[in-house]
Amino acid sequence: MIRQSQSILFLLYAIVDFVSIQVAFLASWWLKFASGFIPYEPSLPFRTYWIYSLIYGSIAIVVGFYIGLYTSKRKKKFSYEFWKVLQIHMLSFLLLLSVLYILKEVHISREFLLLYLLSSIGIITVYRYILKNSLRFFRKLGYNKQFVLILGAGSVGRRFYENLEQYPDLGFEVIGFLDDHLTEHDEQYRHMKPIIGKVDDLEQVLNNVIVDEVIIALPLHAHDKYGHIINVCDKAGVKALIIPDYFDVLPARPHFDHFAGIPLINVRDVPLDEMRNRLLKRTFDIVFSLFVLIATAPLMLLIALGIKLTSPGPVIFRQERLGRHRRPFIMYKFRTMRVMDKEESDTGWTVENDPRTTRFGRFLRKTSLDELPQFWNVLKGDMSVVGPRPERPYYTEIFKEEVPRYMVKHHIRPGITGWAQSNGLRGDTSIEQRIQHDLFYIENWTFLLDLKIILKTILYGFRNKNAY
Repeated sequence: MIRQSQSILFLLYAIVDFVSIQVAFLASWWLKFASGFIPYEPSLPFRTYWIYSLIYGSIAIVVGFYIGLYTSKRKKKFSYEFWKVLQIHMLSFLLLLSVLYILKEVHISREFLLLYLLSSIGIITVYRYILKNSLRFFRKLGYNKQFVLILGAGSVGRRFYENLEQYPDLGFEVIGFLDDHLTEHDEQYRHMKPIIGKVDDLEQVLNNVIVDEVIIALPLHAHDKYGHIINVCDKAGVKALIIPDYFDVLPARPHFDHFAGIPLINVRDVPLDEMRNRLLKRTFDIVFSLFVLIATAPLMLLIALGIKLTSPGPVIFRQERLGRHRRPFIMYKFRTMRVMDKEESDTGWTVENDPRTTRFGRFLRKTSLDELPQFWNVLKGDMSVVGPRPERPYYTEIFKEEVPRYMVKHHIRPGITGWAQSNGLRGDTSIEQRIQHDLFYIENWTFLLDLKIILKTILYGFRNKNAY
């Protein structure tokens, strides 16, 4: 049963947000005009500023309802909520500027407006963070619970139950299972909530027990029951959610498309397929790679000199790798091994104490300095700063047969560093684990995730025991 109090709670959220915006206004006014920290006399009276603050607060609340801030976020991470707050206030601020432009209000302090925007975002973010963590704490203690009924006591239903038990802070409690073929769990699953009836008993259970959500975890051959189950849930005002029997082949966050009037599950939704995301990432790649190439130019000259003095052969090592859409490109690195023929170079696997590595080359590999020329690949567009590491065609042919979903990594540009590498999966480490991390990155890409990976690489990734 969906609780009516939720709508009251969301309205309370909106009121507190509005009050927080007015608190941010008062704090910004005091800091700008009354504190003495910033010598400035307001050219407009307090009353005028406050009217615009009320307008801004009203705009932010309306935009918040439109964008979806005032909906249940029990299952969402705080980063989702923070991003919503950021979106709402940036859009609301632009609308406020439009209002000021239309009213020809040219005397309002621009410094005040900036303080007002930042303090509004800051105050709302802090109070929402405290509130979310407080709710999680109380839910873990057993308060503010929502009750779940699972249809299907098979492997899918049991797995959902075990996963849900790992997150007590979400505040969901399973009241039991309904199943047509089992009356009780096998011995190893006796710790689970009991099977309280058959699927056909759903309507009776919903009438007699408080249920907030029904999880349909039935096998594919039971699809003919879905229509009736959903109708029963709708009649009782209970949310119905379906776990596909094939969920293990779906991405972490499946995306629904519509084609010819029929909803379709997009098995591999890639955020970087969107033009705005690609443009943002490519712009950052160009700016960041230019900065690194210019800043490290003296260091790269010293490295080139070191390579020349310690071993015969070229300074730059060139090798074919597979990039986005499986297109080959030439990747550049500082040479760290003795000169060898192409076949040995393309098929040899680097191992610990590899005899082919020069002494200076071993230092370059351990510190990742051999990767610096790859920023030229980034500037050219062959690679990105962050992404799955590119592999040689020879090993790609092997791995695509042995490692499930290995080729999915080629949906996006390869990177100098990635989610796998920033978590220690470099060099002679598990290919399967690397691909799992690469798939997570591809399906969950955000610009903030890129920044996090770069920061982790800078702090922890330059020296790595697996980098031979």
